[in-house]
Amino acid sequence: MRTFGIIAVILFGYIELVRQAVAYDAGFIRSVPSEGELNGSNFTYPFPLKTYRFTSQHQKLEMAFMDIMPTVEPNGKVAVCLHGKNFCAPTWEATARQLAQTGYRVILPDQVGFCKSSKPKSYQYTLQQLSYNTRDLLHALEIENVTVIGHSLGGMTSVRFGLMFPEMVENIVMVNPLGLEDWKALGVPYKTIDELYFFESSNNYTSIREYEQATYYVGHWNDSYDVWVKMLVNIYKGREATTFAFDQALVTDMALSAPVIYEFGLLKPRTLLVIGGKDNTALGKQWSPPEVQAKIGHYDVLGKQAAAAIPNADLIEFANLGHAPQIQEPGRFHEALLGWLAG
Repeated sequence: MRTFGIIAVILFGYIELVRQAVAYDAGFIRSVPSEGELNGSNFTYPFPLKTYRFTSQHQKLEMAFMDIMPTVEPNGKVAVCLHGKNFCAPTWEATARQLAQTGYRVILPDQVGFCKSSKPKSYQYTLQQLSYNTRDLLHALEIENVTVIGHSLGGMTSVRFGLMFPEMVENIVMVNPLGLEDWKALGVPYKTIDELYFFESSNNYTSIREYEQATYYVGHWNDSYDVWVKMLVNIYKGREATTFAFDQALVTDMALSAPVIYEFGLLKPRTLLVIGGKDNTALGKQWSPPEVQAKIGHYDVLGKQAAAAIPNADLIEFANLGHAPQIQEPGRFHEALLGWLAG
């Protein structure tokens, strides 16, 4: 009888483990505090925060995201905003509020390896994988049609998402996206993952602010920008700092290895390029020889080339702005974005 009881306990425990695994793999969504530490980030998020649990590459992971409902009569549309490499979902806060005020439901995810999402110790980062993760989150939320708005690396991911899932995408908006040129083909020297990890792990407040001031804000600085520097420093110095820096090295290698320009002609959704013309972002520029540095990162030219290559594209240029026009001059940016979406 005692043996039967032990077997029953073991069997019950096994069934419970299977049940939990199925619940995890089935796209379990839970609410979590917007403040406090989560996956190495201690930054307070501006809207209620949730996580989407899923399995990817034999790892149990979670994507943190915010789901903002319309603040006026819903228009039945959904926008998903994808952050850049040195950004997190909260950098889309002002845009999300503007979209919600015009009837949109807005989804703001942190990609795997970033911010409040899981930091895998080993992960094959590809634009396809990030797109699949985003698609699966949207399906878990029972969302089948979206406007994809992506900035920087998020803009690069938006292209891949649109190519992979055109049936889901109504519009694509790319804000100073990466990948408008093939850096390695233009002469950027290859750096190993270990070398990229060294660069990432040496980041601090001073290095991040100096880079953002020069590239994102064209040499200008406003105290309101400081919150985004601190948001990033918080992760580089947080509980999962080592893993985060390694993940970011893998992401940099991904972006350098996967330009999207060669497939622009295949994009089907209506597309908007929003370009800050003073942007000089180019991955690998800092370790390239002078003759390579001189010919890469010219967004005043790259924006026009991309718009000409995409079949159904419009281009809005802010000649005096840098890599992050939605932060540098949000009023002008949102007027242009909402006007285009309405049109």
